[in-house]
Amino acid sequence: MKIILVVGARPNFMKIAPIIREFKRINFKDFLLVHTEQHYDYEMSKVFFDELELPVPDYFLNTGSGTHAEQTAKVMVEFEKVCFAEKPDIVIVVGDVNSTLACSIVSKKLDIKLAHVEAGLRSNDMTMPEEVNRILTDAVSDFLFVSEESGLKNLKNEGKKDEQIFFVGNVMIDNLYYYINKMNTTKNESDTASLKEKYGVVTLHRPSNIDIKSTYQGIIEALIEISRDMPLVFPIHPRSRKNMESFGLLELVNSSNIKLQPPLSYIEFLELWKDANIVFTDSGGIQEETTALGVPCFTLRKNTERPITVDEGTNTLVGNTKETIIDAYSHFIMGKSKQGRIPELWDGKSAKRIVDVLLKQSLA
Repeated sequence: MKIILVVGARPNFMKIAPIIREFKRINFKDFLLVHTEQHYDYEMSKVFFDELELPVPDYFLNTGSGTHAEQTAKVMVEFEKVCFAEKPDIVIVVGDVNSTLACSIVSKKLDIKLAHVEAGLRSNDMTMPEEVNRILTDAVSDFLFVSEESGLKNLKNEGKKDEQIFFVGNVMIDNLYYYINKMNTTKNESDTASLKEKYGVVTLHRPSNIDIKSTYQGIIEALIEISRDMPLVFPIHPRSRKNMESFGLLELVNSSNIKLQPPLSYIEFLELWKDANIVFTDSGGIQEETTALGVPCFTLRKNTERPITVDEGTNTLVGNTKETIIDAYSHFIMGKSKQGRIPELWDGKSAKRIVDVLLKQSLA
């Protein structure tokens, strides 16, 4: 059995890494890694590959930026060439980026078995490109690996067969625990002796938050007000910074108690947020990771495709207006933050369950 794993953007790297570690653990060598280079070329993303112990990809598709249609089309054309050359038995895609959908379509057209890791997640917001990618990828997948209970319900409601659906837990949490354990092993005694001051962490990148001036300004004004009570650290995405500058918001931020930083590597960012008192984000993955470590999370969106982080975890949907963000923070400082618990099967063993299913397929 030959398997191709696809990565295309930063969140994919963290989801593929545990699967590759499991392949190595059982000495399964017949796999190839394809990097579509959707968000970064290899040189720009090499820090993530090094940190996450990922091998150098076997193929680079050199997709680059462009409209959703251009990017998806480029990936399809180049990935088809890889499939013709390698003739894989199974293609594994993760998450919900354009590369996920593009490689899924190519695989199905070539009658290659397709496995989707993180299947079944739904925001029910079709204005999100990721939601379109999720629904269409699941529609053509043969193996649907589900990270939370809502995914099971969504897939069954969409008519998927029970034998296609596998509740395996969350590979993002596999990766999180792996690196938390490594940090704990290498931690100096002096690290635990020094107590950091209270602080919050901010991440923003979604177009619905940063592409409309009035929305972005409202969020920034709320964060500036909050920073008067608690300093905030904001590792800022290049596009978020560009819009901040063009909307005339950078001077406001620079004169506040919000510290802007360049984008961080996975481990650098984990070191930052794991000890934070609160995280403000519009990222899907951070909602999950904060739930796993019990860090209060305010998601600056009206919906989430990861409802278990709200129902059972430490995540709160607070919207993206100045008023709702400040109101939620007021409740937080009054001691009304959620305690939460770790969801079922978020135990660091999800990649093993995925690989076990795929190896049984090879024996069938």
